[in-house]
Amino acid sequence: MAEHLALLLTLPSHSSPIASPSKYSIPTKSMAATVFGTAVAVAAASSSSASSTSRFLSSATRATLSFSSPSPSPSLLSRSSSSSSFNFLRSSPLISHLFLNQGRPNSCGSNRRFSASSTPKCLASDPEQLKSAREDIKQLLKTTFCHPILVRLGWHDAGTYNKNIEEWPQRGGANGSLRFDVELGHGANAGLINALKLIEPIKKKYSNITYADLFQLASATAIEEAGGPKIPMKYGRVDVVGPEQCPEEGRLPDAGPPSPASHLRDVFYRMGLNDKEIVALSGAHTLGRARPERSGWGKPETKYTKDGPGAPGGQSWTVQWLKFDNSYFKDIKEKIDEELLVLPTDAVLFEDPSFKVYAEKYLQDQESFFKDYAEAHAKLSNLGAKFDPPEGIVLDASPKPAGEKFDAAKYSYGKD
Repeated sequence: MAEHLALLLTLPSHSSPIASPSKYSIPTKSMAATVFGTAVAVAAASSSSASSTSRFLSSATRATLSFSSPSPSPSLLSRSSSSSSFNFLRSSPLISHLFLNQGRPNSCGSNRRFSASSTPKCLASDPEQLKSAREDIKQLLKTTFCHPILVRLGWHDAGTYNKNIEEWPQRGGANGSLRFDVELGHGANAGLINALKLIEPIKKKYSNITYADLFQLASATAIEEAGGPKIPMKYGRVDVVGPEQCPEEGRLPDAGPPSPASHLRDVFYRMGLNDKEIVALSGAHTLGRARPERSGWGKPETKYTKDGPGAPGGQSWTVQWLKFDNSYFKDIKEKIDEELLVLPTDAVLFEDPSFKVYAEKYLQDQESFFKDYAEAHAKLSNLGAKFDPPEGIVLDASPKPAGEKFDAAKYSYGKD
């Protein structure tokens, strides 16, 4: 949800639309660099052979996508070399860290071609491919430290939901619309092109998974692999098929509004969330960093970020900013470490009487925080979604050991 809750992440640099493996700079005037500000840009150095003239499912052209052809095709994410296509990254006041039938080739068979504007018969994601994709995401997290930006990706796709609008997809929510240029151009989403480039190889490998499901699968897996709670997820989300189905800009939260408490409630109540869920989701700021040159918030570097992990620099909310725990609540309440970031929307959690009840509880009881966070994250991931089958798809536990879980504590975070 971005700009506010931690959806914020590290964003791409103004001058370079695609982050390179050696430079993960991601600018933005939005707090996108926030909670999920991560070294994720490491991803996705664009496929060198891919045609940079093809737009990412641009509204001007609905290119036919091949998920079965053995010959390499231009990446859906490849961008024009023209810097104009990334002008939207230059100024974003938002702070984010966080229509119609879609086409999914699913069990109808993967050896087929379909147009983004067509309506295939099968819509739900394939359960076995979802399980395999989950394992690939775990490996991606281990090598790129991209936990924060993947969390933000899922939050921002779902966080546009408006409970006052019944029609799908006009109501927004988790429908995969964030893959289109028009929505990527929203200030709150600056830098999320890097997250898309990170997971595009997984989408191409598992073509019978919708973007809406992949975004939420990546987000939940990132939380779990960072040491957070198991999220009770379900899948089978239907994708929108065109950019004309994207929600208008302005549905995601701001970083420093005049009245933080009122602003948080205006945005999250519109989604159907309550005070407890607002505070629990805010706790995800335990992940990531903010960078002043990208979001307008934070310091250029601190003793906790000067050496990474991942790209160095930025200011984190917590010391171990790749570890999911309840330390965020302790740090924003005490405000004794000037090396750690506290935004207006963070501080208000201990100033507003209603928010404070939950913030104090989570500071004292990590188990309660994990329980409430898991429920709130799952609820957020389902907002506005249309499921096929209607009851959704619940994945079984991974049939094989996932391997060594990411250990955030083993990194020095700039300390000796």
